[in-house]
Amino acid sequence: MSRMSTDTVRHALNGPTMGTRWSALFFAAPGLDPGPVQTALQAAVAAVDAQMSTWNPDSDLMRLNAAPVGDWQDIPGDLARVLALGLAIGRASGGAFDIGMGDAVRAWGFGPAAADPHAIRSAMETARRPAHELLELDGTRARKTAPLSLDLNGIAKGYGVDRLAEVLGDHGIRNALVGIDGEMRAMGLRPDGTPWTIAVEAPDRDRRAPHSILTLEDAAVATSGDYRHWVTVRGRDLSHTMDPARGVPLLAPPASVTVIAPTCAEADAWATALMVLGADAGARLARQRGLDALFLVRTGAGDVQGLGVGRIFSAGSATAGLDVSD
Repeated sequence: MSRMSTDTVRHALNGPTMGTRWSALFFAAPGLDPGPVQTALQAAVAAVDAQMSTWNPDSDLMRLNAAPVGDWQDIPGDLARVLALGLAIGRASGGAFDIGMGDAVRAWGFGPAAADPHAIRSAMETARRPAHELLELDGTRARKTAPLSLDLNGIAKGYGVDRLAEVLGDHGIRNALVGIDGEMRAMGLRPDGTPWTIAVEAPDRDRRAPHSILTLEDAAVATSGDYRHWVTVRGRDLSHTMDPARGVPLLAPPASVTVIAPTCAEADAWATALMVLGADAGARLARQRGLDALFLVRTGAGDVQGLGVGRIFSAGSATAGLDVSD
């Protein structure tokens, strides 16, 4: 493996976005002014949020949600790209990833408002069809062919990470690690020529600790889990990930699913899809699609068991790219 020059300066930038923070760690030649880079990074994620937020009633996504059925709506290019990718992964996953779950997400209290029992009943009683059957795209235009409430929380942060990487590339930066709320993308290598290292969290609500350590080079990683965002209904904690078939939170999901992909938007969406499918069906689809995935599943004894698919993990032992520390 070739080594990069160590005559570089380390920069660590961050800022607010999507209710959390973005980060960018990179190494650049001496003399680089990080100020314009910080400004461009913040502008990039702000644009993603302005287009795709469900918390902002004036976002482009919410404008599309409010548009009459059958009317073509002009949409920004970033939103068009994310909708197209979301629909494609929806089809490829058999509807396990569905960007049309906005009504259920809001009903169960995972949006700006608290859970609403009447809305929950409505979401459960609605005859559901996946978004890839109800949304048409034509370049930077979109229209709904039936009532549809879009939600991009399973892909927008990943796309925001990809935009961070693109901005760094535009500034001539080739070696970096960028992220939003645990969704990460690695560019190039560290100054010593080694890959970037990223921790996969143990699925523990009470503390943050690593379960596994990934090494990444020019790839992205995202994790979907049941241990950070949930609601408690009648004494039972329910994951924020929705069952697209029923309009309710998943009742027995894996503790987490981590996916490595070329882009963070892809990793983000596929992690959600495999979470919905569960460890058995999800692992089968991951193998069929050639995905690198790690499923963490809680056992009856309260332990966590890892199931890996692809190059990063195999048969419970460490392989290239993943060290396991149960």
